[in-house]
Amino acid sequence: MSSSPLFIRNVTRAVHLIITAYGHWLPNDPRGSGSTRIRAPKLNGCGPIHFGRKRQQPSRGELRAFHRDAEAKLEHAVLWFDERMRDAIARGIERAQGEAQYTIWACAILRNHVHLVIRTHRDKSMDMLARVAAHAHDAIHAQKLVSDGHPIWSNRPYKVYLRSDQSIRRTIQYVEQNPVKEGLAAQKWGFVVKFEK
Repeated sequence: MSSSPLFIRNVTRAVHLIITAYGHWLPNDPRGSGSTRIRAPKLNGCGPIHFGRKRQQPSRGELRAFHRDAEAKLEHAVLWFDERMRDAIARGIERAQGEAQYTIWACAILRNHVHLVIRTHRDKSMDMLARVAAHAHDAIHAQKLVSDGHPIWSNRPYKVYLRSDQSIRRTIQYVEQNPVKEGLAAQKWGFVVKFEK
Protein backbone atom coordinates (compact mmCIF):
# COMPACT_ATOMS: atom_id res chain seq x y z
CA MET A 1 0.00 0.00 0.00
CA SER A 2 1.41 3.36 -1.00
CA SER A 3 2.00 6.01 1.67
CA SER A 4 1.22 8.71 -0.87
CA PRO A 5 -0.66 11.76 0.49
CA LEU A 6 -3.54 10.70 -1.77
CA PHE A 7 -4.35 7.99 0.79
CA ILE A 8 -4.33 10.25 3.86
CA ARG A 9 -7.81 11.04 5.13
CA ASN A 10 -8.71 14.46 6.48
CA VAL A 11 -10.10 13.23 9.81
CA THR A 12 -12.48 15.28 11.94
CA ARG A 13 -10.90 15.78 15.37
CA ALA A 14 -13.54 17.95 17.02
CA VAL A 15 -16.81 19.71 16.40
CA HIS A 16 -17.90 23.26 17.19
CA LEU A 17 -21.55 23.12 18.25
CA ILE A 18 -23.78 26.17 18.51
CA ILE A 19 -27.18 25.87 20.18
CA THR A 20 -29.48 28.87 19.89
CA ALA A 21 -32.15 29.88 22.41
CA TYR A 22 -35.82 29.77 21.42
CA GLY A 23 -36.90 32.65 19.20
CA HIS A 24 -33.45 33.72 18.05
CA TRP A 25 -31.94 33.51 14.56
CA LEU A 26 -35.12 32.43 12.84
CA PRO A 27 -35.01 30.61 9.46
CA ASN A 28 -35.82 33.76 7.47
CA ASP A 29 -33.61 36.07 9.52
CA PRO A 30 -32.64 38.99 7.22
CA ARG A 31 -28.96 38.40 8.05
CA GLY A 32 -29.23 34.97 6.42
CA SER A 33 -29.45 31.59 8.16
CA GLY A 34 -28.53 27.93 7.92
CA SER A 35 -32.13 26.97 7.15
CA THR A 36 -33.55 25.75 3.87
CA ARG A 37 -37.21 25.84 4.88
CA ILE A 38 -39.61 27.49 7.33
CA ARG A 39 -41.22 24.95 9.65
CA ALA A 40 -43.65 27.40 11.30
CA PRO A 41 -46.09 28.64 8.60
CA LYS A 42 -46.83 31.77 10.67
CA LEU A 43 -43.31 33.04 9.89
CA ASN A 44 -43.73 32.83 6.10
CA GLY A 45 -44.85 36.45 5.83
CA CYS A 46 -41.81 37.81 7.67
CA GLY A 47 -39.53 37.46 4.67
CA PRO A 48 -37.78 34.96 2.40
CA ILE A 49 -35.05 32.51 3.38
CA HIS A 50 -31.49 33.30 2.41
CA PHE A 51 -29.27 30.26 3.01
CA GLY A 52 -25.93 31.35 4.47
CA ARG A 53 -24.86 34.72 5.76
CA LYS A 54 -25.77 37.60 3.46
CA ARG A 55 -22.88 39.57 2.02
CA GLN A 56 -24.74 42.83 2.61
CA GLN A 57 -26.18 42.85 6.11
CA PRO A 58 -29.47 44.60 6.98
CA SER A 59 -29.54 47.84 8.96
CA ARG A 60 -30.39 47.77 12.66
CA GLY A 61 -33.77 49.27 11.83
CA GLU A 62 -34.54 46.49 9.34
CA LEU A 63 -33.45 43.87 11.86
CA ARG A 64 -35.56 45.38 14.64
CA ALA A 65 -38.61 45.53 12.34
CA PHE A 66 -38.15 41.87 11.39
CA HIS A 67 -37.92 40.80 15.04
CA ARG A 68 -40.97 42.84 16.06
CA ASP A 69 -42.99 41.19 13.30
CA ALA A 70 -41.64 37.68 13.91
CA GLU A 71 -41.83 37.74 17.72
CA ALA A 72 -45.54 38.57 17.56
CA LYS A 73 -46.06 35.36 15.57
CA LEU A 74 -44.09 33.00 17.82
CA GLU A 75 -46.00 30.59 20.01
CA HIS A 76 -43.89 31.46 23.09
CA ALA A 77 -41.92 34.47 24.28
CA VAL A 78 -38.36 34.86 22.96
CA LEU A 79 -35.98 33.37 25.55
CA TRP A 80 -32.99 35.25 26.96
CA PHE A 81 -30.64 33.48 29.36
CA ASP A 82 -30.02 35.27 32.65
CA GLU A 83 -27.35 34.23 35.15
CA ARG A 84 -29.51 31.59 36.85
CA MET A 85 -30.38 30.05 33.47
CA ARG A 86 -26.72 30.05 32.41
CA ASP A 87 -25.82 28.22 35.63
CA ALA A 88 -28.58 25.67 35.00
CA ILE A 89 -27.39 25.18 31.42
CA ALA A 90 -23.85 24.59 32.75
CA ARG A 91 -25.16 21.90 35.12
CA GLY A 92 -26.99 20.27 32.22
CA ILE A 93 -23.84 20.27 30.07
CA GLU A 94 -21.86 18.82 32.96
CA ARG A 95 -24.41 16.03 33.39
CA ALA A 96 -24.26 15.21 29.66
CA GLN A 97 -20.46 15.28 29.75
CA GLY A 98 -20.30 12.91 32.73
CA GLU A 99 -22.93 10.57 31.31
CA ALA A 100 -21.26 10.15 27.90
CA GLN A 101 -17.64 10.99 28.83
CA TYR A 102 -17.34 13.84 26.31
CA THR A 103 -14.08 15.76 26.16
CA ILE A 104 -15.11 19.41 26.10
CA TRP A 105 -12.33 21.83 25.16
CA ALA A 106 -14.34 25.06 25.29
CA CYS A 107 -17.76 26.30 26.37
CA ALA A 108 -19.41 29.72 26.36
CA ILE A 109 -22.95 30.16 27.66
CA LEU A 110 -24.18 33.51 26.40
CA ARG A 111 -27.44 35.48 26.54
CA ASN A 112 -29.09 33.71 23.62
CA HIS A 113 -26.84 30.85 22.53
CA VAL A 114 -24.21 28.36 23.64
CA HIS A 115 -20.87 27.44 22.02
CA LEU A 116 -19.13 24.10 22.64
CA VAL A 117 -15.94 22.60 21.24
CA ILE A 118 -16.07 18.84 21.77
CA ARG A 119 -13.56 16.18 20.75
CA THR A 120 -14.82 13.62 18.25
CA HIS A 121 -16.70 10.87 20.07
CA ARG A 122 -18.50 7.62 19.30
CA ASP A 123 -21.71 9.71 19.38
CA LYS A 124 -22.42 11.65 16.21
CA SER A 125 -22.19 15.43 16.53
CA MET A 126 -25.95 15.97 16.43
CA ASP A 127 -26.44 13.24 19.03
CA MET A 128 -23.96 15.03 21.30
CA LEU A 129 -25.82 18.27 20.75
CA ALA A 130 -29.18 16.61 21.46
CA ARG A 131 -27.90 15.09 24.73
CA VAL A 132 -26.46 18.41 25.92
CA ALA A 133 -29.59 20.34 24.90
CA ALA A 134 -31.91 17.84 26.62
CA HIS A 135 -30.03 17.94 29.94
CA ALA A 136 -29.84 21.76 29.85
CA HIS A 137 -33.58 21.91 29.04
CA ASP A 138 -34.36 19.66 31.99
CA ALA A 139 -32.12 21.65 34.34
CA ILE A 140 -33.85 24.95 33.47
CA HIS A 141 -37.33 23.44 33.82
CA ALA A 142 -36.42 21.66 37.08
CA GLN A 143 -35.72 25.06 38.64
CA LYS A 144 -38.90 26.52 37.08
CA LEU A 145 -36.91 29.30 35.44
CA VAL A 146 -39.40 29.31 32.54
CA SER A 147 -43.06 28.42 32.38
CA ASP A 148 -44.11 24.81 31.79
CA GLY A 149 -44.04 23.88 28.12
CA HIS A 150 -41.81 26.79 27.10
CA PRO A 151 -39.14 25.53 24.65
CA ILE A 152 -35.54 26.32 25.51
CA TRP A 153 -33.87 25.86 22.13
CA SER A 154 -34.57 26.88 18.56
CA ASN A 155 -34.91 24.23 15.87
CA ARG A 156 -31.71 25.19 14.06
CA PRO A 157 -28.56 23.97 15.78
CA TYR A 158 -25.30 24.58 13.94
CA LYS A 159 -22.09 22.58 13.69
CA VAL A 160 -18.64 23.06 12.21
CA TYR A 161 -16.18 20.18 11.89
CA LEU A 162 -12.61 20.88 12.99
CA ARG A 163 -9.86 18.85 11.36
CA SER A 164 -6.56 20.38 12.49
CA ASP A 165 -4.85 21.53 15.68
CA GLN A 166 -4.82 25.04 14.24
CA SER A 167 -8.57 25.13 13.62
CA ILE A 168 -9.26 23.65 17.06
CA ARG A 169 -7.07 26.22 18.83
CA ARG A 170 -8.53 29.09 16.80
CA THR A 171 -12.10 27.99 17.61
CA ILE A 172 -11.33 27.49 21.32
CA GLN A 173 -9.92 31.02 21.47
CA TYR A 174 -12.98 32.39 19.66
CA VAL A 175 -15.36 30.60 22.06
CA GLU A 176 -13.43 31.71 25.15
CA GLN A 177 -13.54 35.36 24.03
CA ASN A 178 -17.32 35.39 23.40
CA PRO A 179 -18.58 36.11 26.96
CA VAL A 180 -16.38 39.20 27.36
CA LYS A 181 -17.42 40.44 23.89
CA GLU A 182 -21.04 40.23 25.10
CA GLY A 183 -20.26 42.15 28.29
CA LEU A 184 -20.37 39.06 30.52
CA ALA A 185 -17.66 37.91 32.91
CA ALA A 186 -15.04 35.48 31.57
CA GLN A 187 -16.28 31.92 32.04
CA LYS A 188 -14.45 28.92 33.48
CA TRP A 189 -16.37 25.67 33.75
CA GLY A 190 -15.21 22.57 35.64
CA PHE A 191 -16.20 20.24 32.80
CA VAL A 192 -13.90 22.01 30.30
CA VAL A 193 -10.41 20.53 29.92
CA LYS A 194 -7.34 22.04 28.31
CA PHE A 195 -6.72 21.14 24.70
CA GLU A 196 -3.47 19.26 24.29
CA LYS A 197 -2.15 18.00 20.98
